Amino acid sequence: MSSQFAARLAVTVTPADVGRRVSLRRRLPTGEYSDVVGVLESWADGVLRVRRRTDEVVEVPAAILAAGKVVPPAPPRRPR
Repeated sequence: MSSQFAARLAVTVTPADVGRRVSLRRRLPTGEYSDVVGVLESWADGVLRVRRRTDEVVEVPAAILAAGKVVPPAPPRRPR
């Protein structure tokens, strides 16, 4: 008996999730995938704007989303 792992990618993030923390997987032009995690600041004209915890804002075209979901708030950062 052969066992195979199959994952189904789904985008469950909607414009109603603005203000919540999300995890997005996008497909790059090279065919590879890249993840973006942060607070969804806006979703307008087919572009999602996500603010990472570093304060960097990443724009992700909705057309290249492979997966996306709402995730729990980030844990507090520990002092160094």
